[in-house]
Amino acid sequence: MCPVNREGEIPRHPNLVTRDSTTEAIRDPSQVLVVGKSPINRVVISKIVERSGLKPISESPDTAARILRSLIPGAVVLDGGADNKDCDSLMSSIAALRRASGQSQPPVILLSTKNGTTESLGLPGIIDVVVAKPITPERLQPVIDRLIGR
Repeated sequence: MCPVNREGEIPRHPNLVTRDSTTEAIRDPSQVLVVGKSPINRVVISKIVERSGLKPISESPDTAARILRSLIPGAVVLDGGADNKDCDSLMSSIAALRRASGQSQPPVILLSTKNGTTESLGLPGIIDVVVAKPITPERLQPVIDRLIGR
């Protein structure tokens, strides 16, 4: 429970962000949302995120939308699967977060079986970086560090 100030009002959390009149989310740049259908891939990606000194939140595409309603992470890592379509259901939620932030936040990384840029692969404009599989710390960690600004 939050402490109450002298006027009886509850002080606002400094990282609390109001999206509209009914929804509030906490902005936490130290957390990275890792989304993918494969639990094994999510574990591997989470370990790489931890090596960057960040806290991973590992979710399936089905449950990640719920997390995005209450938390604005420092970055989002999407495992696109075999056809880069595994996380398509989250694109509208991520786009809404980016519109609400007024900038390209949170940054989005797509892990793909194909090499190329977002344009050459025909991916949505909200994808900032495409990292080709197989995923290794040497490939993914520098991208995370650069996007988070460490």
